[in-house]
Amino acid sequence: MREFMDYIQSAFYAATGWNRDSSYSSLNTTSDALLNFPTPRGLRLTLSSLATPQFATSYQLGTVGIVDGSISYLYSTVPLHNAIAQSEKIPLPDLLRSYRPLVELPYRSRGIDTGENRGLIKDVLAYGRLYLPASMLEALVVRRVSPALQFQLSAVSNQTLRNGGTMLGMVQYDEGRYAVEGLASSDGGLLGVRGLYNFGGDVGHLNTPAQLVISNGNGSGNGERERIYGRFSTGAELYYGTLNKSGGMSLGARFATLPTHNGTPLTATMTINPLMGNISWSYAVMAGSYCSLATKMDFNVYSYESDWVVGMELWRKRGAWSISQEMEQPATPEPGPASTAQERSFQAKMEWRLDDQLQISQDTTEILAAPPDTIALPERKKERSFQAKMDWRLDDPDVDLEAPRANDNDGEDEYSGVLKARLDQHLRVGLLWEGRIKSLLFSLGSSVDLRRLDSPFRTLGLEVQFSS
Repeated sequence: MREFMDYIQSAFYAATGWNRDSSYSSLNTTSDALLNFPTPRGLRLTLSSLATPQFATSYQLGTVGIVDGSISYLYSTVPLHNAIAQSEKIPLPDLLRSYRPLVELPYRSRGIDTGENRGLIKDVLAYGRLYLPASMLEALVVRRVSPALQFQLSAVSNQTLRNGGTMLGMVQYDEGRYAVEGLASSDGGLLGVRGLYNFGGDVGHLNTPAQLVISNGNGSGNGERERIYGRFSTGAELYYGTLNKSGGMSLGARFATLPTHNGTPLTATMTINPLMGNISWSYAVMAGSYCSLATKMDFNVYSYESDWVVGMELWRKRGAWSISQEMEQPATPEPGPASTAQERSFQAKMEWRLDDQLQISQDTTEILAAPPDTIALPERKKERSFQAKMDWRLDDPDVDLEAPRANDNDGEDEYSGVLKARLDQHLRVGLLWEGRIKSLLFSLGSSVDLRRLDSPFRTLGLEVQFSS
């Protein structure tokens, strides 16, 4: 389950307009979330609070053989009014959904700009976490300098690490069409640079905001855009260790559809490590509003070894059972001369026969004599469309219009939980069920090894979160 502090950090980036997807390190985020999700171990309880729009705290207590925990604090100079902190109101997809479509690139005009685009920004985020009883300390500081420039400094202090800890500094520059990052680490004197270049999709409209507003989406009549509308991204990273005199590099490419695409959302990535000879492909798709699928394959050209893994997430809609029951119940016709069926007399029931033919003829004459408007004809049940069946929903306009009115208080949260599963070539299965009960968010999961049927369960755990 996504931690509360990570959710608050995402709210900070959203409030300051920083796009975390426009980074080479986020190239495989979607497939990793569907295929490499962690399963809980033991019992863990987390209590969090957004005390003010600028200050958040989190306390965690767990047991895996021994009792451990952590204390976290976060401060932001930007009021996080867009963050929903109450655990009973947080939209579940924001916390649990693995497949996250790319967001539209922000428009940043160039040339003669004033104030907003050229002035300095003093947005700062500070985060600290202390692990007990290990006495390990984590720290993170993020500073926005301009709409396109950001500094980030993170550090870890632990006696088990070399020199008692390590520190990592990053400089991130995001111009929308391209993004460049430079990093330096005290661990091994590591120096690196990585970049990402975007093209296609919404990139062509970055310098023409008016056109972007008009043609944003697939409703412009462009047949190619209606068929597929997404963004291509390609990038690379290069790093070198000054102390151990070793280096490395990798190349990558990604295609992902944008939220304005009318078709099926999908993401396809490929990464290559030429020094190690490793090639990786991944593909993720939202098969419906309640189902996402992903697969990944790794191949090494030197050893001819390959790995594969498949995964899925299946969402459960809130009130799905009550909707099914309402569909099965026949509609009650309005009372009227034609809709009121005359029940057989008690004498006719005892003799296992119908009422007298004379009475039936009189009823038929009354029905024929009634005006056409008062005769209730049986309504034919309309079959759902194929898309509605794939999305597990109704497409009757009368039903679709009434459903949002009944759930106005729930906002966009129409889910009650999600089931995640994965399987690799070693027959290792990961299962995870996440959802909400009242004001508590829970995550129940297990890792199963099908090759060892005598003791298949490798891990089993439960996590519970509450925030206010």
